[in-house]
Amino acid sequence: MAEILFYHLTESTLEDALPALLERTLQRGWRAVVQAGSPERRDSLDSHLWTYRDDAFLAHGSDHEPHAEAQPVLLTTGQDNGNQATVRFVVDGASPPPAENYERMVFMFDGHDAAQVEEARAQWKTQKAAGHAVTYWQQTPERRWERKA
Repeated sequence: MAEILFYHLTESTLEDALPALLERTLQRGWRAVVQAGSPERRDSLDSHLWTYRDDAFLAHGSDHEPHAEAQPVLLTTGQDNGNQATVRFVVDGASPPPAENYERMVFMFDGHDAAQVEEARAQWKTQKAAGHAVTYWQQTPERRWERKA
């Protein structure tokens, strides 16, 4: 069974929160795939991950570029796992593949977007019913993650 984490963004944007979580993923020696809800969003995240901080470098690529399989972080809109990642980030309410194919699946959703909140609730029910270990994390006013369930 996969470990399923739900990250409820209440104080920051996805662009603010995602890079740090990807950095921690890579520090653990894991590969990641980030599934966005649209090609435009995938491409926006691609640009952002190159420039999010002056003193950092987050190696990544996109599924529509050459050598996707070699990327430590792969951005996609599909359900494939082109870089054989063990961690999948699902953002923007995208429809994920089966969680069994991953050690960890992370749903990140904007608490100010009713559609994303509803999709996260539906995924919580689905993943829990499938027998996965699910946890829910919410941001504090200081933008730290606090486990709520």
